[in-house]
Amino acid sequence: MLEVSAKDRVGERVALTGMAVSGLLAIVKITVGWMASSTSVVADGVESAADVLASGIVLFGLFLAARPPDANHPYGHGRFETLSGLGVGLALGLTGLAIAVRSLEGVGDRHDPPALYAVWPLIGSIILKSLLAGVKFHYGKKIHSAGLKADAWNDTVDIVSGSTALCALGLTLYNPARFLDADHYGGLGVGLIVIVLGLLVVRQTTLQLVDTMPDRRMLEEIRAAARMVPGAMGVEKCFARNTGLKYHVDLHLEVDPEMSVRASHEIATGVRDRIKQELEWVADVLVHVEPHLAEEGEAGAGDKQPRQVEGPGGKR
Repeated sequence: MLEVSAKDRVGERVALTGMAVSGLLAIVKITVGWMASSTSVVADGVESAADVLASGIVLFGLFLAARPPDANHPYGHGRFETLSGLGVGLALGLTGLAIAVRSLEGVGDRHDPPALYAVWPLIGSIILKSLLAGVKFHYGKKIHSAGLKADAWNDTVDIVSGSTALCALGLTLYNPARFLDADHYGGLGVGLIVIVLGLLVVRQTTLQLVDTMPDRRMLEEIRAAARMVPGAMGVEKCFARNTGLKYHVDLHLEVDPEMSVRASHEIATGVRDRIKQELEWVADVLVHVEPHLAEEGEAGAGDKQPRQVEGPGGKR
């Protein structure tokens, strides 16, 4: 089981690797695209340069999220990591808009067709980004990092945008007289794809920032872990909110109403410890103790039987 510090190190290493790969691809694609006179390759290179910024934002968010809780941040600093995902989404949207506008400016211009060697940076980018996206998705899910998963979606879009640019460039190279503008429209397609991804990432991270509940499967895992503790008679309510790399849980636990305060407190402590032990993605649990009261009138469905009373004619 990964500890928080180990998670931070994993996230930092993956983000740094992403920055290095994206930086190299950006330099190669922009340089080759410029030399080969290919708008779509240059556009894809600018998108890779934005990836460097995105990975840098994620890395900074992970660094801040690793700080321990303090008096002003009792839940820790994990939300900075979520904010980094939001920053990635905004950066993607603005970059996509700039790419789309710049690509449209070249439509209709008469110039020599791009050189054939412009396809190689795009092919290399698609292969490397496929590997990088797989790694980021794996570790993003493993350490519950919104920023790292946002960066993984960014790499996934690089694959789509690179393929779009490759198809557009291929059309231009196939028939320059007929499809000369296809290279420019390929750059436009790259920009639009990046804009859509940016909006999706902004939506996802915003949902976390407004304390959207996790899916039912995760909530049931919390309830199941609580019910495993002796003395826990039920879970009335269960809420959870994302605070970065982990979740904070509020749980209403039902116990025997005749139990002493000390005994119910010990059960609540056991429930908190059990949930944190079983579910590594839970940072802490606030347990509120409720009396477990059997419903009246549940004959045949519960453990209560109809009460018999004495009347003038005997029992009835």
